Amino acid sequence: MADDLLSQLKSMTTVVADTGDLETIRRFQPTDATTNPSLILQAAQHESRRARLAEIARHATDIDDALDAVAVEIGGEVSALIPGYVSTEVSARLSFDTDATLARARSLIERYGRHGVGPERILIKVASTWEGIRAARILEREGIHTNLTLLFSFAQARACADAGVTLVSPFVGRILDWHKAQEPDVDFSGDRDPGVQSVKRIYEHFKGHGYDTIVMGASFRNAGEIIALAGCDRLTISPKLLEELAGTTGNLERRLVPLDAETHAPEPQDEAEFRWEMNEDAMATEKLAEGIRKFMADQRKLEALLGELRKG
Repeated sequence: MADDLLSQLKSMTTVVADTGDLETIRRFQPTDATTNPSLILQAAQHESRRARLAEIARHATDIDDALDAVAVEIGGEVSALIPGYVSTEVSARLSFDTDATLARARSLIERYGRHGVGPERILIKVASTWEGIRAARILEREGIHTNLTLLFSFAQARACADAGVTLVSPFVGRILDWHKAQEPDVDFSGDRDPGVQSVKRIYEHFKGHGYDTIVMGASFRNAGEIIALAGCDRLTISPKLLEELAGTTGNLERRLVPLDAETHAPEPQDEAEFRWEMNEDAMATEKLAEGIRKFMADQRKLEALLGELRKG
């Protein structure tokens, strides 16, 4: 009898849990885990955390201090359950501020250190704006690993690789969402999925030019997208889709295979080239802006929750 798809996937791809839920992580035993403002909000709303959140809020110097304390508290708990990286996000509010991103990233690493979690276990998540990528370049030179998120275009991927970031998170499902809205009658299943095609292009470019940056597909809408990217360096998967893969048997074929680098990396982009290519890519421009807004919407909800707890 064939093994379940999740077990087979783990033999060719590093599986990452896209959640801050500890029970999910215990059950599926991923190597890494990713969080973002939306997932931190979900985790923070568990009744079992209420008293601890109130304590953090009351002792914080301000809301930003409370936000980072909560993120590191949850990230520290997650790190105790997995052998690999925990991704923790810099506030989306800082997506266009290189200096503020640097300061916040360094502060998060210091906080993790006080929790006994070393920098080698942490990926600082930063939005793939020009300013975020510039910050990531500096952080990597300081020994702070980064995960460039909200990545929708080849231009963003190229800039991230040029910056030497540890990992990129190209979003699959949100790319599909945009194309389905534009062309609702088109079949985007399997290899026709534009999000899947985007990750494959990035993966092949990185491997073909000898970049060390890890490619981690993210934001999946269905198990078919994951199956189409089997063999990718990493895939970060929601609890619902982890459940589906674990409950499905069959033969999983490796779809992405790393090839030896054949050519030297192209010349790095400059800022003008990056911004022009983003301007030419309506999908990437719209989804990047939308993603930052959505993360901020959930961050504001968490800020409101912590604000109420501070008063109480």
